Amino acid sequence: MSTYEAAGVDIEAGDLAVRLMKSHLAKARRPEVIGEIGGFAGLFDVSALKNFTRPLLATSTDGVGTKTEIARLMGKYETIGEDLVAMVVDDLVVCGAEPLFMTDYIAVGKVFPTRIAEIVSGIAVGCQKAGTALVGGETAEHPGLLGEDEFDIAGAATGAVDYDNLLGEHLVQEGDVLIAMAASGLHANGYSLVRHILKTKNLRVDQEIVELGGSLGEALLTPTEIYSLDCLALHRGLKDKLHGYSHITGGGLAANTARVIPAHLTAKFDRSTWSLPLIMEFLAQQGGVAQPDMEKTWNVGVGMVAIVARDSADLALRSLAARGMNAWVCGVVERRTGLEGSILEGTYQAR
Repeated sequence: MSTYEAAGVDIEAGDLAVRLMKSHLAKARRPEVIGEIGGFAGLFDVSALKNFTRPLLATSTDGVGTKTEIARLMGKYETIGEDLVAMVVDDLVVCGAEPLFMTDYIAVGKVFPTRIAEIVSGIAVGCQKAGTALVGGETAEHPGLLGEDEFDIAGAATGAVDYDNLLGEHLVQEGDVLIAMAASGLHANGYSLVRHILKTKNLRVDQEIVELGGSLGEALLTPTEIYSLDCLALHRGLKDKLHGYSHITGGGLAANTARVIPAHLTAKFDRSTWSLPLIMEFLAQQGGVAQPDMEKTWNVGVGMVAIVARDSADLALRSLAARGMNAWVCGVVERRTGLEGSILEGTYQAR
């Protein structure tokens, strides 16, 4: 007899996963959320937008990439959801939008209810850190397409910004100051290179690395910093003195910042204002990664860049410090004379 269970799909396990994850979802609510998780659609009351002059909806979607493989190898699933939230919501705040709500999608080879609950618990924690609501999601079992231990996650979020508060390259001016916000680690980009180094250099995720203060896998699973609340607070405080943000993800510091700089200007970074994170120094040394490749692949220690008017740089730094964010002036916006949209100069600080 052919049944869904015989085909590899366990509906009862899926139902148990839903029951287990519900205990975490209270962390990921906002007052505007209507109803409970479990319906066919998530509901969010947007009547608050009536206070906007010209409300714009912003949307973003992303995943975590092959960092999920490190989580699988380590058997640690409770932080990978934070990475997902960070990758999605921090793209929204670049334009000044407040992330309002988010949905997730988890694909697995086999449903292990406690594992699904751990992943969702991380998503809920991330949403709490971002001030956004998790209003729904989907868990899909794909036997035969994914191995029993394999999984992937993705998410999408919606935010809102008033047209008059929109950030972007139209505001960026020559002389603006670049303020770096520290990355917590590799975040969720460049893990294909990481896994290549692990494989070719026979490195194990459970290997203790003295300079990293623990196992290699633990360092690689450090959750992505979530900047949305800090960025929104800075936007409110600086008003028209804040001109833009750049979320440093795949492609690196220079390429991502170039996306928010007008064509006639360039962002010039001074490497001597910060040190490379230990995990990146270690991986680059082990894998023989040249500096240009590293800077195109990893965030080199900067997770978000704020572009502010020169006369407001000190206020921006004080405001971020008051919120516990490690930030520093890392460069300036100048008139463009060459072909590159952004430039990194100097030598990273030695430890």
